Amino acid sequence: MAKQFLLFAGKEIDTDQQTVSVNQIVQMEGYSYPKYVVYKITKDQWGIDYKLINLRDYSFDTTSLIRPLSEKFGIGIYYDDENPQFKTNEEVAELYAKAQEKKVNQIEQERKEEKQREAIRVIGRQWLQENLPEDAQALIIACLKQDESDSQTDYFASKTVRTVILGFSKHQRDIFSEMRKHAGNFEETSHLAEYNEDYEHREKYSMGHGFYLGESYYCGWIIKKAPIYNRENIGNEFSFVAGNPDNIHIKTLRTEKKTTSVEIATTTDNLSFEIVDYSEKAIALFGDTRAIKDLLSAMGGKFNPRLTHNNEKQAGWIFSRIKKSELETVLNLKA
Repeated sequence: MAKQFLLFAGKEIDTDQQTVSVNQIVQMEGYSYPKYVVYKITKDQWGIDYKLINLRDYSFDTTSLIRPLSEKFGIGIYYDDENPQFKTNEEVAELYAKAQEKKVNQIEQERKEEKQREAIRVIGRQWLQENLPEDAQALIIACLKQDESDSQTDYFASKTVRTVILGFSKHQRDIFSEMRKHAGNFEETSHLAEYNEDYEHREKYSMGHGFYLGESYYCGWIIKKAPIYNRENIGNEFSFVAGNPDNIHIKTLRTEKKTTSVEIATTTDNLSFEIVDYSEKAIALFGDTRAIKDLLSAMGGKFNPRLTHNNEKQAGWIFSRIKKSELETVLNLKA
């Protein structure tokens, strides 16, 4: 027999006992919370699972416990045991079709987004392979921290929302003067370039955050080192960062080789693109770019709705000529 103990209610629930039926409407605790319809009920050795469809956004959900509204206590999913409500088979079938369509669209969107992320990682791995010095022992990076702490529960945490590569180091020693030297490479961290003892944090102990330069580990920009123990691993770890040119702020970089081909036409996921030489220093990308506009922007492209192409005005993206090889790499990725 499967049971679930509700701690705050001081009650044990038998989850082997079915409480609602297929097509029945149930609701999350609270009047503003969404309602669901039960479209399927399954049972195994662990108890009963109720398969639900959210009536507000047509998302799927599952719960193993649905309690009567007359015994409401705390957060949970309840059914109205005095005036139960039901959907018809046809209504539930229609809701299920909508939920399935939404799920398929979400999977497809996630696949496209992951493909775009992988395209950026391909660029980043190539950039690191070409620009990471042979004698480099560490990256010097800046991280933008977002505070996710909860003072009421003494919970302290942060999330890194952006990482920028400021430079390379020939050693793995944590030296704050070296961090300050690279801080000026990026406008957002330039305030850390001047000596301030309060910004030097030495936390190389259990549960500490290592050596870092910054006002706080939980909020704002900090600078630290990322040791290189394996060049392939560091290339994978920072490929997404290096794939976005806005995340690279290094003063001395070798110049990328320029490409000389005049025009390239290609197709990606049934989307057609055309790259043309637009001026002496720029190339233009035309085609079905809406689906990859975020990627193109991350690569440094500038959208212009009134470019001239084939003697007429067309919308397109302008890139520096040195970006042509990167665009070729992205647009020729296969699913």
